[in-house]
Amino acid sequence: MSRPRGTQDGDNGTVVVIGSGHNALVAACYLARDGLDVEVLEQDTVLGGAVSTVERFPGYRMDRGSSAHIMIRWTGIVEDLELHRYGLRYVDCDPWAFHPVPSAPGGGITFAADLDRTCASIEAVCGARDADAYRAFVADWSDRNERIFTAFNAPPTGASLGRALWGTGKGTGLSGLELARQFLTPADALLDSLFDSEHLKTALSWLGAQSGPPTSEIATADLVGWNTLLHRRPPGRAIGGSGALTEALRGRLEADGGRVRLGDGAAAIEAADGRVRAVRTSSGDRVAASAVVAGCHVLTTFALLGDAIPDAEQERVRRTVRVGNGLGMVVRLATTDLPHYPDAPDEVNAGLVLAVPSRQALRRAYGDFLAGEPPREPAALGMAFSYLDPSIAPAGRHNVTVWGQWHPYQLSDGASWDTIRQREGEKLVAALDRFAPGFAGSVSEMYVQTPLDLERELGLLRGNVMHVEMGLDGMFAWRPLPELAGYRGPVEGLYLCGASTHPGGGVFGASGRSAARVLLRDRRPASWRRALSRVGVSVPRGDDRAGGDGAAAADR
Repeated sequence: MSRPRGTQDGDNGTVVVIGSGHNALVAACYLARDGLDVEVLEQDTVLGGAVSTVERFPGYRMDRGSSAHIMIRWTGIVEDLELHRYGLRYVDCDPWAFHPVPSAPGGGITFAADLDRTCASIEAVCGARDADAYRAFVADWSDRNERIFTAFNAPPTGASLGRALWGTGKGTGLSGLELARQFLTPADALLDSLFDSEHLKTALSWLGAQSGPPTSEIATADLVGWNTLLHRRPPGRAIGGSGALTEALRGRLEADGGRVRLGDGAAAIEAADGRVRAVRTSSGDRVAASAVVAGCHVLTTFALLGDAIPDAEQERVRRTVRVGNGLGMVVRLATTDLPHYPDAPDEVNAGLVLAVPSRQALRRAYGDFLAGEPPREPAALGMAFSYLDPSIAPAGRHNVTVWGQWHPYQLSDGASWDTIRQREGEKLVAALDRFAPGFAGSVSEMYVQTPLDLERELGLLRGNVMHVEMGLDGMFAWRPLPELAGYRGPVEGLYLCGASTHPGGGVFGASGRSAARVLLRDRRPASWRRALSRVGVSVPRGDDRAGGDGAAAADR
């Protein structure tokens, strides 16, 4: 693919944003704040994509996708856009995780923001040596990941990533090669090198696997390591549901003159002479565009471009971008009670309940997934956020989500998910009931979202909630492909954001902000050069576009 040139100073007209997911809305907000005319087009009648909340059953406000917000709390976006003025309020998930261990003191391992409390829980279940080792692990890997998050907040250049990675070695005495070896290590190998207790290793392995790859895979060490940051800032639960974030973003956008159109999404991106010209909507409307920001799946974006992209290029993207065979499924439950874990206080429901018995069970579930079969014993993650926010359930009732990982989108025996959805949903309820006996009896209503449902309802192709697989070859400057990693599409004036782009899936927002900054630099390169000059960064002409080191420096 050829690298498109930036638009010229003085361009005007509407910037069309495709999709109303949180990254797309973050981009729209930054562009509107900068004075651009912005319109968001959303096919769904519900705002927010996978960051949205609806009433599934009377009185129950249930999330359609994400539930806990972790990464966005490290970006500064919430504060920068003053989203509290538009109704967004977070409460800390603290304790932020709990791994039930039957008959263990305290009912299992409790991970709290307070590191001393966490280490005391680890010592009670796993022994003093593992508690001390965990304390050292947190000190080491949380410092490393403060720098990694800096790289996540800027375009993925080799220089910015290198500075983040090698900077993690400051104060450790480790060589660059040793640091690289540790980041390339499978997380299971890292855990085996640090800890003795399988209980602790199981809990951390399941946390690390939430991005998708199993912790036996190369370069998964930091998928475990970054969780140490949760002792510095725990996950947040948005009051009213996950969709409170996207509703607040809409409020900010409209306050700056932007617009959101629901129920009339993009049907085609028009391009001529190598640049975008307009977006056609599903109703047949034509919105002339000075630029387009696509917050949808990267393969959906290429489909919208149609004949504007040569067939060979379309085929290469379809075959090369690794979407995989799904990731997981989820059940949304209306219940008469919270899950109660023996010997554990109810406050463990404030966070993520790591409901798996062992690393061996995780490996068996992943093995079933590779074989194209639903897991015989699913690995489950329990969330009962009505404990923190009673507004999402009727008085005296609870709202519980159980996420199950490694459920294949395409089943090897040719079965239909529509046929087996109830059976597999009940297996997830049973997986949590094994650790919270009697919980299944409290379930009054169940809404099942299979991998196929996630695709149909939320546009998550093949049910992959991360859009593109999160292995090493699909991260940083390789996400979704090297030529698309700088947030620019294959035609001039087209920009990409969302989970398909760096830094990947989850409630992050960083790609939306970075894409907006790239667009603004392209539109007004001279002003960006002057701004960088004022802070002592010299940018040669021709290198002021995002992806150059000088441009990346502006994000820090």
